[in-house]
Amino acid sequence: MKLPEPFLEKMRQLLGEEYPFYEKSYEKERVHGLRVNTSKISVEKFLNITPFHLRKIPWTENGFYYDEKEAVTRHPHYFAGLYYVQEPSAMIPAGILPVSSGENVLDLCAAPGGKATELGAKLGREGLLVANDISNSRAKGLLKNLELFGIGNILVTSETPEKLLSYFPHFFDKILIDAPCSGEGMFRKDSSMAADWMEKGPSYYAEIQKNILETAAKMLKPGGKVVYSTCTFDPEENEKNIQFFLDHHADFSIEPLEEWKEGFSHGRTQETKNQDMEQCVRMWPHKAEGEGHFAALLKKEQNGEEEIKKSKIRRKNEISFSKETEAFFEQIKIPFLSKRNVTNYDGKLYLLPDGLEKIRGLRFLRTGLYLGEAAKNRFEPSQALAMYLKMEEFTQSFSMSADDMRVIRYLKGETIEAEDCPYKKGFVLICVDGYPLGWAKMVNGTLRNKYYAGWRIQ
Repeated sequence: MKLPEPFLEKMRQLLGEEYPFYEKSYEKERVHGLRVNTSKISVEKFLNITPFHLRKIPWTENGFYYDEKEAVTRHPHYFAGLYYVQEPSAMIPAGILPVSSGENVLDLCAAPGGKATELGAKLGREGLLVANDISNSRAKGLLKNLELFGIGNILVTSETPEKLLSYFPHFFDKILIDAPCSGEGMFRKDSSMAADWMEKGPSYYAEIQKNILETAAKMLKPGGKVVYSTCTFDPEENEKNIQFFLDHHADFSIEPLEEWKEGFSHGRTQETKNQDMEQCVRMWPHKAEGEGHFAALLKKEQNGEEEIKKSKIRRKNEISFSKETEAFFEQIKIPFLSKRNVTNYDGKLYLLPDGLEKIRGLRFLRTGLYLGEAAKNRFEPSQALAMYLKMEEFTQSFSMSADDMRVIRYLKGETIEAEDCPYKKGFVLICVDGYPLGWAKMVNGTLRNKYYAGWRIQ
């Protein structure tokens, strides 16, 4: 692989006697990883049902290496949202951010969703996940991945950090910033990124990163925590940026990690003379099975700063449902539906998370869980609702094994025969090995396919 000589010279200076080992890492094949969706399935159960040959990633409890020859993105379990395919080192930032159920969490640069899906899984069905990406096209892919993972307590936006700040000052318990960067740690994965490095380089991104971190700090509650991460090696984008931030924010400090994992290297102290930088995580491809990465966990003091109280969305009355809509929701076995939290946008029903702020004026792609469309004399449940539910939470659920050819036919959008399905009519939640894939409608012994067209396999 041909890399820019200025980059190689910088790496020689950074690594010293370790440089030959780093250079040698480019001769190795890159590794591939998947992360289990623990909001749907436990790691133990996943390992019992998966056909893939997996190896544990040492720094992530639910992360595993897989052989790239195995078609992990073609298997029905992938379409059931049981795992996310992600570069192993990229699992670190969401892994070290200690998210608890019920918190307000922001993923500021979230697309395509690898970190946001893990944060949503940690939250469970309580709290709020705001997942933002300034690129509207990338935010669409982010939304799909969140819905595939069955995460409903979401606000997906496509805004600048400054615009979000005007809506969410001192609002979030936890924030993740996977900042845009020069991408030096990904050159082995994607050599084309080296061309961008020659055009812009670390100094260009360092200023952007400073602004993002500054804005995010103002959205964090006192006592809250933020992870700042990049996929680059340059100290200007990493330790120096953290030091610059700390120099201007006396109420923030570097938070030691609860556990130092195998494969982690300590942050550099040479450039800042700050020994606390050792608590930052560096990933080097010659020291761990993964690409280059940097992550720092910061904590904001609980200093008595008054939290700004935000008014919740007010609904004067409970929304009314048609009898067809009521009949459908009566088949859901969990008390997740409060009519006061449901809103109707042009016949489309959404279940809004508790505590969601007024968001008029924000550019958003989704508020809460899209339930479905209440059309005249019928209700059409959404793909997002199917992925949110568990098999046992809907009265008419029908599961097939992953090796049943009807599963692939269903994912292609075909009608399937199901004489073994016990239901005579109405919507059926189609599952694979007990995990939902989508909807079908039973008519005369045939399951008419309702799988979302945009997700079908070819």
